[in-house]
Amino acid sequence: LMVHSLDLSFYFQRYFLVGSNHAQTKHRVLKIDRTEPKDLVIIDDKHVYNQQEVRELLGRLDLGNRTKISQKGSSGLSRTVSAFGIVGFVRFLEGYYIVLITKRRKMADIGGHSIYKIEDTTMIYIPNDSVRVTHPDEARYLRIFQNVDLSSNFYFSYSYDLSHSLQYNLTLLQRPYEQWSSAASSTEEEVHTQSKQDSFDIFEDEGLPTKVVYGLYNEPYYKYVWNGKLLERVKDIVHHDWLMYIIHGFCGQSKLLIYGRPVHITLIARRSSKFAGTRFLKRGANCEGDVANEVETEQVVHDASVMSFTAGSYSSYVQVRGSVPLYWSQDISTMMPKPPIRLDQADPYAYVAGLHFDQMLQRFGSPIIILNLVKKREKRKHEKILSEELFRAVVNLNQFLPPSHCIDYIAWDMARYTKSKLCNVLDRLSMIAENVTGVLRTNCVDCLDRTNTAQFMVGKCALAYQLYALGMIDKPKLQFDTDCVRLFEELYEDHGDTLSLQYGGSQLVHRVKTYRKIAPWTQHSKDIMQTLSRYYSNAFSDADRQDAINLFLQVYQPSEFKPHLWELPTDFYLHHTSTMAIPQDRRSYTLWWSEGVLSYLPVPYDEVPCEENMNKVKVKRMNQLDESIDIYTEFFKPYELTSFDDTFCIAMTNSAREFMPKTVGADPNPFTVRKPEETGKSVLGKSSKEETILQRKTAASAPPPPSEEAISSTSEDDSEEDREDEGTVSQRSTPIKLLTESGESSRTQEVYQQHMAKEPYGLNLAEFPSEDDLLVYQRFAHLGESQHRVERTEHINPANIICLEPVSCFPEDSIYAVLPPQVGKNSQEVFEGHVMTGQGQVRALCREDMLMYREYIKNRYM
Repeated sequence: LMVHSLDLSFYFQRYFLVGSNHAQTKHRVLKIDRTEPKDLVIIDDKHVYNQQEVRELLGRLDLGNRTKISQKGSSGLSRTVSAFGIVGFVRFLEGYYIVLITKRRKMADIGGHSIYKIEDTTMIYIPNDSVRVTHPDEARYLRIFQNVDLSSNFYFSYSYDLSHSLQYNLTLLQRPYEQWSSAASSTEEEVHTQSKQDSFDIFEDEGLPTKVVYGLYNEPYYKYVWNGKLLERVKDIVHHDWLMYIIHGFCGQSKLLIYGRPVHITLIARRSSKFAGTRFLKRGANCEGDVANEVETEQVVHDASVMSFTAGSYSSYVQVRGSVPLYWSQDISTMMPKPPIRLDQADPYAYVAGLHFDQMLQRFGSPIIILNLVKKREKRKHEKILSEELFRAVVNLNQFLPPSHCIDYIAWDMARYTKSKLCNVLDRLSMIAENVTGVLRTNCVDCLDRTNTAQFMVGKCALAYQLYALGMIDKPKLQFDTDCVRLFEELYEDHGDTLSLQYGGSQLVHRVKTYRKIAPWTQHSKDIMQTLSRYYSNAFSDADRQDAINLFLQVYQPSEFKPHLWELPTDFYLHHTSTMAIPQDRRSYTLWWSEGVLSYLPVPYDEVPCEENMNKVKVKRMNQLDESIDIYTEFFKPYELTSFDDTFCIAMTNSAREFMPKTVGADPNPFTVRKPEETGKSVLGKSSKEETILQRKTAASAPPPPSEEAISSTSEDDSEEDREDEGTVSQRSTPIKLLTESGESSRTQEVYQQHMAKEPYGLNLAEFPSEDDLLVYQRFAHLGESQHRVERTEHINPANIICLEPVSCFPEDSIYAVLPPQVGKNSQEVFEGHVMTGQGQVRALCREDMLMYREYIKNRYM
């Protein structure tokens, strides 16, 4: 039994909460005492009532609590409200409140499990007026708490765990029978004795045994649960059927029709409840490794013609966004649009970054890929500060991990490339996506505009492979301006707008069409309005929203013996608990991961069937035909009178209805490229000729990204010097191989690279390469062939492909003694010259120095 609907009735001394299943055939009763002024007293008898029993119980309560005055007609037991679930219980300075969901709306369906959005809630004060002890600040706390709008992007499900990924939920179902049978014998959730009427079996007379299945109830991932603290007071008292965990973020589902075959594309974004807050008030990470604006986005693609998990086909891909895991902040007291970035605390051993990536290794396994999109070329150091510190942290952490499980780091200045007329930003992101295998963690400074576009391109690439794996397309490639990609782009635009409103106070400023450079001229005025809206929200309303979030998540709990929430000068000490006490057991700087994580990689530790994880799961033996686990009963609701036009499957976004051309004879294939004027939702302002030219810009024609050496301190806005040398930078910032499909583009690339190599470096390309260079090239070619082979029929020996040698050696695993690196003679001379220059003794310039300087002037200015 899972409580799907609630009826709250009361009399003077108690509240009675009657919970029912979908079919109203099974009920549970919760009793809440109203005579305690400041304590919460709840009684749950853990008994399952049928309809007749609960009616008799309420009748006896009604009869026994009638007063003499109300004998003539009014009832002693009054019904207050009907609801769909309990959000939680909260107390400020007086008594407890109960928060109930009074209105819901279905947003998605996964495997027959419905996902709902909270549309409206109500708060009811529990103690009666005769025992209420009033406090003058109670009303203010109540207003602050209600500033968290529960009707805005909070989601729940009765039977599906939204805090975990689809892979985790299905991994539980695929564990061996022996593990569940042993768990079922030791758990308290055994089959309760049922009456003959409850256990009726249609095959009983034929002698056929009833099939017993195991139902699972697992602990949620509390990092993404937003009412965990509100239910903490009662979760050990009441039956777990009463507990309903909600997430905050985004949920959307659209239907892709492929010649009538329905494919559902679902996007679920889970916002972390740890270190949660608004844009400028929550930056970086806290002392426990939780980062600001951390959102886990999961896209689920499944064949909707078969909806059960056991018989259907499902595919899922997970991405993560989050602030740079360092101690950094921005001072907003100066009222600047872009306050300077400040590193608040030195972290030479990357301790806080290690805590953050340890959480990711436990949840996702390896490899973890970081896509860092912050600027790297600025006159005044701003975003570059974060990029440099993050790179040092990753290098420091990787030296202690095995090479096969190291964190991959990709740094790419997306803003600089956007301003270049020669570069195609989305093509570069597509190449990065094609070469990614694992969970991608994307970040810029705010993790809003650039991050959403990058996640869209990675999601578009993943969608192609998902449809290919489901057998819907013949090759894993999707083109822009098709019905499928338009539908997916709209879903991601809604996703980005929602997350941006939650963290930044406005919708997206730069969208996918902006980076495709096909946005209409009216979009620029909208971008300006969104920028102003974001600035206003950050300057005037973010502080109130931050107080509401701190109170809702119970980061701050009111008390008469400590300052009020609005009296605190900062909430720093609420989110950094270690600042108030000296930590007793500090984690090792070298063994920075949790115990047991490394031994199971690349499998995430959370999905390993070890004793620790098995204790989080409760098992219950059930009849296969029990209505509480029957998908047919929950999805089709045969006990209700429903209208076909009002069903969710009809109302959801449909590719054939929303995006396919309405002209006679139009190709219904959703993977056909459409012209802008062919679709009803086209907002493109360019002509078809200009759009064709834009589509022909491929990765082969785009110049490579800037190198680390070529990056100097320039302005955030591209200057004339930036635009001059954008075409003459080397390709070292991203470990991405340039892929060309046609011979013509390959020859164009070869001529371009020859031109690039000949002028600055003076190489003679007529000379035949040495044997060592040929051997390196053959290994590289062999590696490339093996990487892009879809079906590998032969075993590949890694030793024949590439040889990895350690860069340094640490004979002692200690922070006090390590082997010093061997320094060459040339490096010593450079260092001695640097010291002499600092002392005012300038070394005489030699001939090589003059030639190097002349070459620099020639390449830079001539």
